Amino acid sequence: MKCLMKGFAASILAVGLAGVAGPSFGADSSTWSYAAATKWGKLAKEFHLCGTGTMQSPIDIPDKDVRKGDLPALLFNYKPSPLKIVDEGHLIQVDYAPDSWVTINGKRYELGAIEFHKPGEAKVNGKGHEMEADLVHKSQDGKLLIIAVPLDVGAENPLLKDVLANLPAGKGKEQLVSGVTINALGLLPKDKGYYMYTGSLSSPPCTENILWYVLKTPATASADQMARFGRVYPMNARPTQPRNDRDIIGTP
Repeated sequence: MKCLMKGFAASILAVGLAGVAGPSFGADSSTWSYAAATKWGKLAKEFHLCGTGTMQSPIDIPDKDVRKGDLPALLFNYKPSPLKIVDEGHLIQVDYAPDSWVTINGKRYELGAIEFHKPGEAKVNGKGHEMEADLVHKSQDGKLLIIAVPLDVGAENPLLKDVLANLPAGKGKEQLVSGVTINALGLLPKDKGYYMYTGSLSSPPCTENILWYVLKTPATASADQMARFGRVYPMNARPTQPRNDRDIIGTP
């Protein structure tokens, strides 16, 4: 998890994420790779948490150890946004226009970006998914919250269709697609039950104390869409990290 829209960048500096440049936060994408994920912590001192952190993401969630209860619902207020795509060198990111948010326990988190990974990063009981869409949010006090939406092969995904039809011409490129709008609601499954834990960015600098909500029910994308994305990024997922006895809560 590396990128956010420009509107997030300045405020993210205030909570200590390193290396903000342009629309991205985190590390310069030229200095690391997913193929060398086990070595991130040794590449630069600002990446040290990638190797020494105790709350790293993603994780393999053991359902039997999840503390379940009557938890608050995720209340989505997503609105249409102009389609703005960034190929930042490791993943495809959609920058989302302001004024869309999710509310949980009365606290509002504004949606800033959607990032796509292949394969999916989160696992449950050792089982992963073909792809994953990570919806990155930030609260007014600077707290980051990421909603991970697993994607399995099935019906075509309308939002991903628009993204794949309008990819930037090259890596490091940004493209605002005239006349095309998207709505992140189209990425969400009908059942919005979740697992929640405290983790990290899943790419350098691996900053911790980030809230993760992993949806239990996958959404879908077609096999052709999966294959097309895979021709751009055949593998852009970090391996699962030690749980380290972190508390995981989940809806029934």
